[in-house]
Amino acid sequence: MSESFMDLEALLAESGRVGDPRRGDLLHGTVLSSDERGLIIDLGLKRDGVVPRSDLEELSTEEGRLGPGDEISVMVVEPLDGDGNLVVSVAQARESSDWLKAQRLMERDEILEAEVGGYNRGGLIVPFGRLRGFVPASHISELPRGLDEESQAKQLAAIVNRKLPFKVIEVDPRRRRLVLSERKAIRQWRQDQKARVIQTLKVGDNRSGVVTSLREFGAFVDIGGADGLIHISELSWDRVDDPSEVLQVGQEVETLVIRLDQEASRIGLSLKRLQPNPWEGAVDQLVTGQLLHGTVSRLSKSGAYIRFDLGLEGLLKHQDGQPIPEPGAAIDVRVAAFDPEHERLDLEMQATPAVEG
Repeated sequence: MSESFMDLEALLAESGRVGDPRRGDLLHGTVLSSDERGLIIDLGLKRDGVVPRSDLEELSTEEGRLGPGDEISVMVVEPLDGDGNLVVSVAQARESSDWLKAQRLMERDEILEAEVGGYNRGGLIVPFGRLRGFVPASHISELPRGLDEESQAKQLAAIVNRKLPFKVIEVDPRRRRLVLSERKAIRQWRQDQKARVIQTLKVGDNRSGVVTSLREFGAFVDIGGADGLIHISELSWDRVDDPSEVLQVGQEVETLVIRLDQEASRIGLSLKRLQPNPWEGAVDQLVTGQLLHGTVSRLSKSGAYIRFDLGLEGLLKHQDGQPIPEPGAAIDVRVAAFDPEHERLDLEMQATPAVEG
């Protein structure tokens, strides 16, 4: 817990003590008088406390009905102002419980839901009890980066009056700073939701979902509040160089759960394993030395990939002195090696018969 909050909790526990007041001290006292300038409070000190009328105006009508004889708590705002007064605040004293609540929410890493009350050029304003929390623009998940000031203001205005989840990320009552993050709350909610979903899954389950993003290594799919990864090698029985060749963001897909890591909250999915495995189907159809007719599907640094009607692709490695076939060209090749367990088919050019002279 921060030093300021250790002080604050100590003040709440020992608020009746007598001594030299300091800024931020919480004291108990009795109202001596009330007029248009504010209140005079007997605090049991050498000097009475002064509550300015502006402070009372921050209270609700009911809370502001204070008169002689009422016992109240106040917080020291200025131990000695220019006129020699001990200036205290009723409103800030009543805020102290809200500061403590905010601190405990931050320590417990809890999520709170609150309605957005307004915005300024830097972010959102969120009422929190008697306090006003600030959500920086960088901590708002649905606010695009790089907006100009006018566009950002329009986006922020559209969020006002909406109820959103937040996490408390900074609490400083002495500087009167209460900072919230909607982005971190959303991230934690997703992590919690993912953990709950993982508890309901088992390897071999079929799950429908929606593609949420594509990466060079695969695609992420939301399967009911939790994102699972389809690795690029699990997208198709054909070789895939770019996931966008197979999927698009927003596309609905059927997937198979192939891996679960509850400790790391990771879900592995597959598209191809819901389709017949052409490598298994070719076990009894291919042997070393067999001649095959296929079509060049693509070229790589290693050679040319040849596709066959069996649904397989094999690699014809480049060899010195041999022409490189173009994609789409029909070609006759020979099986050099076939390893269905590791999904590998190596090819070689069909030998050209010698011409007798």
